Amino acid sequence: MSDSKRTNPPDDSNAEANTLRSPIRPAVPMPEPPPEAAPTPEPPPEAAPTPEPPLENPQAVLESLRQKMEKVANEFAQGKINRAQFNAIYGRYSEQRAIVERLIERNPQNEAWKQAAAPGHTSFLREHFEARLLFYLVFQHDIPTPLMIGGRQQPDMAKIGQVLKSLWGMKNRPKTGLARRDMGSGNWLVLALGDRAVTLVMFMLEPSTAQINLVRDLHADFERANRGALERGTRSLDRFVFPQRALAEKFS
Repeated sequence: MSDSKRTNPPDDSNAEANTLRSPIRPAVPMPEPPPEAAPTPEPPPEAAPTPEPPLENPQAVLESLRQKMEKVANEFAQGKINRAQFNAIYGRYSEQRAIVERLIERNPQNEAWKQAAAPGHTSFLREHFEARLLFYLVFQHDIPTPLMIGGRQQPDMAKIGQVLKSLWGMKNRPKTGLARRDMGSGNWLVLALGDRAVTLVMFMLEPSTAQINLVRDLHADFERANRGALERGTRSLDRFVFPQRALAEKFS
């Protein structure tokens, strides 16, 4: 995924370096080539997931569905899935459970419940309702022009400007922070605030807690890795590294 970049003239002069550069450099002897290393064996292919064995006992099927519902609830509580994923997957298991219960209640000898309890669809639901990245922006504080823009959709800079105006206008703005906001039309904005910069990420669908925490961690790494450039107030992109690029690779 390509990033839109805004480049300004470099802030460091190289005049002194040009003055001190030697006109002739001595030849450096070529090192002997290292001995050939043995080829690295290719790792064995990953084994395909083992399909669930069919359950012949309807009560065992009901217990399995109950355990799956419990697992999905735990995943949501741990922040591994978002609300839409939970509702879709949990609803699928709940529907299967209700159908199996009705079928065995009507006729315990009829094996129609086997078809109703057949596994499937939940992997699709988990992927379909995962929050996807639309774009991200990185701003230095109190500078309205973004240092970096990435993602597959161009941001609405008018809306982003309103968010930044509210943030930078706070009287007691915290040095660090994490927030999310429902922007309407199914889009959610996540904001990770640092001492000298802020990252804004727009997702399609509500992000999970794990995704929100990743935004926070990537922004913290951005400030940590670029501390010197941020302190000098430079705007040259070649002086920065952007951990936020991992968002486009992971969630696009």
